[in-house]
Amino acid sequence: MRIIDADEAAALVQDQDAVLVSGSGGGHAVPEALLAALGRRFEREGLPRNLTAISVVGVGDRKSLGADHFAKPGLVARSISSALIDSPALMRMAVADQIQAYTIPQGVLSQLMREMAGGRPGLLSKTGLYTFIDPRQLGGRQTPSTPEGFVELKEIDGEEWLFYRPLPLNVVFLRGTTVDEDGNVTMEEEAVLGEMLAMAQAARRVGGTIIVQAKRLAKRGTLPPKQVKIPGILVDFVVIEPEQRQTYATAYDPSYSGQLRIPLDGIRALPFSPRKVVVRRAAMELYAGAVCNLGAGISTGLAAVAAEEALLDSVVLTNEQGVIGGAPITGPDSGGGQNYQAMVEQPSQFDFYDGGGLDLAFLSFAEVDAEGNVNISRFGDVIVGVGGFINISQNARTVVFSGTLTAGGLDVQWKNGRTEIRQEGRHCKFVSQLEQVCFSARLSRERGQKVLFVTERAVFRVGKTGLELIEIAPGVDVERDIFANMDFRVPVAADLREMDPRIFSEAKMGIREDVDARPRVYRSPRLQAWIETREAQ
Repeated sequence: MRIIDADEAAALVQDQDAVLVSGSGGGHAVPEALLAALGRRFEREGLPRNLTAISVVGVGDRKSLGADHFAKPGLVARSISSALIDSPALMRMAVADQIQAYTIPQGVLSQLMREMAGGRPGLLSKTGLYTFIDPRQLGGRQTPSTPEGFVELKEIDGEEWLFYRPLPLNVVFLRGTTVDEDGNVTMEEEAVLGEMLAMAQAARRVGGTIIVQAKRLAKRGTLPPKQVKIPGILVDFVVIEPEQRQTYATAYDPSYSGQLRIPLDGIRALPFSPRKVVVRRAAMELYAGAVCNLGAGISTGLAAVAAEEALLDSVVLTNEQGVIGGAPITGPDSGGGQNYQAMVEQPSQFDFYDGGGLDLAFLSFAEVDAEGNVNISRFGDVIVGVGGFINISQNARTVVFSGTLTAGGLDVQWKNGRTEIRQEGRHCKFVSQLEQVCFSARLSRERGQKVLFVTERAVFRVGKTGLELIEIAPGVDVERDIFANMDFRVPVAADLREMDPRIFSEAKMGIREDVDARPRVYRSPRLQAWIETREAQ
């Protein structure tokens, strides 16, 4: 291991290299100093050129940091990630077809790191079937110049699978908190663990260069061995960055790294708004002991509602970055968590998700068609990507999609519990044709999932043939306020009912008793039988 500065690290990158970057979203474990140095070098020298930029999760502050350091014509030729929304300049290059761009499910890329580390031929997964990831649709490609072939359809024992090929890899930029004189790296102040070990192992296997950014240097032999996340045998170079921030928005918060538990009233409550109304209705699907995922966007607010309603010890909230229990963070630091029970590495979390471990998934939707298919990845000149959406939505037992009925200027209020739509949104979200399919209603029906779409004025379920309207908010007219703002009509349930009035008041709902009263479902039949026997005695 050699200690160098960030500019020396950037000088190690050569033309046409594939550069893999660790981290998540708004700066969680992102080696920002290394990325910035690479951007500076290109501006100064015009080198290196035609890189492949790879990250499992989209990284950036949605302004200029993170992957946007790659967004210089000639520096990068290809982007491979699960999301581009965090790096708007790079996204604009993809929209203009100035670079090749794939957006591949986060869980697939995360697990693929381990396959590459072990020298296996690729990743076999059902994640992405019947979506735009499927090669029968787009194969994850977001630009016309992006070649086919990264994703292949396979049939094994009569079942369809998707096969994801290994990625090219020459240099990997990683991040930790402390590194010792032998190159051993710990992550005690990081808010997420990611897949640091698998990335380093994958690079070592192919002779790649492993560069780690860390906050401080420790004497040899002083780090607790079990806290080492990247062994020194895998580290080539270290860059010490004393001003390293925990995230782009937060210099350091010990609750993010699990070093401090905060009082529940320290978890910021959501203001009463259409967002809170939607999240409250979604929260009414919770039951005691349910293992849940909170996706990005509006659904991250469920953690705040659960804290407000004293539900955090009744249910288990998780996110794809590895948080188990507690409250996943909302806002610019989303991806981390507070008061969590455990944190696992990201590939293992996706193993759990893909294996059907989630009882409930709370996700956002941007567009939905009459069948119940969902698009969250692309809208004309905006390439969002999919993050972990496909892994989560495809494999959870119950999926609750949340969002307002319309978007863009929507102004809706509630007076005395009655809905008043003062201004309708400009954009229809219930559309006749999706630009890309990210959730397949066909596959969902085959798997027997329960699927709901929750809005501020109506709730729909996915039935045998498509969407059905099952609930409306007080004061809403079905024709004027719902169907007039959709591109299609759907059947209305014979037992159409009003949404719970507690949702539309600024006061706390008091749903803890309701949640705890619902039957608890145990995955182990023997455990279920044992508990039922004890309760009957």
